[in-house]
Amino acid sequence: MAAAASLRSVNPTLSPRTLPSPNRSPSFQSPFLRFDSSASFNPKPLVARSAPSPFVTRSAAEAQERKTFHGLCYVVGDNIDTDQIIPAEFLTLVPSNPDEYEKLGSHALVGLPASYADRFVEPGETKTKYSIVIGGENFGCGSSREHAPVCLGAAGAKAVVAQSFARIFFRNSVATGEVYPLDSEVRVCDECKTGDVATVELREGDSVLINHTTGKEYKLKAIGDAGPVIDAGGIFAYARKAGMIPSAAAA
Repeated sequence: MAAAASLRSVNPTLSPRTLPSPNRSPSFQSPFLRFDSSASFNPKPLVARSAPSPFVTRSAAEAQERKTFHGLCYVVGDNIDTDQIIPAEFLTLVPSNPDEYEKLGSHALVGLPASYADRFVEPGETKTKYSIVIGGENFGCGSSREHAPVCLGAAGAKAVVAQSFARIFFRNSVATGEVYPLDSEVRVCDECKTGDVATVELREGDSVLINHTTGKEYKLKAIGDAGPVIDAGGIFAYARKAGMIPSAAAA
């Protein structure tokens, strides 16, 4: 205390050093990511369980259309693998290229054996007339290629209803946002035929498949937290709209 007083007497302008406030820290500057320093950072969870997704901007009519799929069924059996969904020779097609995306859709399910008399996509066409694919157990088994759900969506399919899915196909369907993978509680593939007219309704609770040709209705397991991600167009579109990663325009 005496030493400090002595120094001040020699130089009365000298004052104790002021340390920066512990609540103040320089803003983070990353060489890789771009942040808006004027906006507060408010991270959001990937899935909101207690509230609807905050970024869906479709009109009510568009949202309702997205939640109800109506059209013809294309029925397959058990263990439909990714080679049957899209053979490896077509994996050079790049889905981000619009022309190649369309070509990819034209080859959807072309690997099915000759026992399937009806083609999912007619030769020379790029779109299918079947909106709903119905399968048995272990649909999408085999490789981890994302082209499998992408080609179905590119062809115009809206949903795949199966007794069970290979885990990687289910995950890729959600990640790409191309088709809804919906689990059925019974073997719908044994009770529906290719060409039957059907409707898939996605509800808050259990969803349903209505076969208008036979008059039967089947309960489907709810899509749950994966629904908003598929609605957004896939995992990256979801993350951009939720503000978790920069938008394509800002990148």
